[in-house]
Amino acid sequence: MKHTEGHIDVPHSEARGSSRLYCQSWLPDGDARASILLVHGLGEHSGRYAYLAQHCTRRGFALHALDHYGHGKSDGHPGYVERFSVYLDGVAHVLDTLVEKHPQGPRFLVGHSMGGLIAARLLQYRQAAFRACVLSGPALKSDAEPPALVMAIVRLIAAIAPTVPLLGLDPSGVSRDPEVVRAYIADPLVHHGRLSARLIAEMSRAMRATLDAAPRIQLPLLIMHGEDDVLTSPAGSRELYDKVTSTDKSLKLYPGLYHEIFNEPEKDAVLDDMTNWLEEHLQ
Repeated sequence: MKHTEGHIDVPHSEARGSSRLYCQSWLPDGDARASILLVHGLGEHSGRYAYLAQHCTRRGFALHALDHYGHGKSDGHPGYVERFSVYLDGVAHVLDTLVEKHPQGPRFLVGHSMGGLIAARLLQYRQAAFRACVLSGPALKSDAEPPALVMAIVRLIAAIAPTVPLLGLDPSGVSRDPEVVRAYIADPLVHHGRLSARLIAEMSRAMRATLDAAPRIQLPLLIMHGEDDVLTSPAGSRELYDKVTSTDKSLKLYPGLYHEIFNEPEKDAVLDDMTNWLEEHLQ
């Protein structure tokens, strides 16, 4: 396996200025059978997917990822984003680079958690660039989402004091593996603070918009979700599955698994499920 890394400058389409974002790729030793664009989740970073990268490169897939604005080694303010489109800008820029460098090879999109939300949103505009897509625990609904009145207050705060920190994530919901949780807590590149009012409001708006526009998604789609996920609700995955118009779609729920199904004790079986499905869609 070969590893490359660097930074890219990404202009913002709906926010001010631009961002310098960290990117990395894991490449198989031989020719890649296909490229995977990986989109990571809220508060984490692409470096947490090294094990997934090893699995994918052994199967002949090249894996490309970035750290979102305000995440990992990228520019930005942790826990804050001016517009949700800032995340889409970064992923779209990496996609454009992949299309330019590998115009003929099959491309797949894989998104986890908030990365699943970003990926599902991106598909509604750029699905022709991909052969198929896999979503892991996509952040489309949350059992912890505040009531409508509270969300109205959050949106008001987001308008007048956007950087005010409001909510944090419970690391115990990440995985049933205590070593994964300990590593998550100890990771200096993971954001352990609270999320800003603007980020919460922007994510809530993106969730609603993504589910409303779900019928636009027509390409092959695999949705994977741990049934005991308390950070993102499996109900969101069920609703997305019901609404997309793909004729080739699958929803796989894992009893007893928490949020990060790629970091659960059963991760090897879960990763095999994903790459077996991708291999079925190489042609």
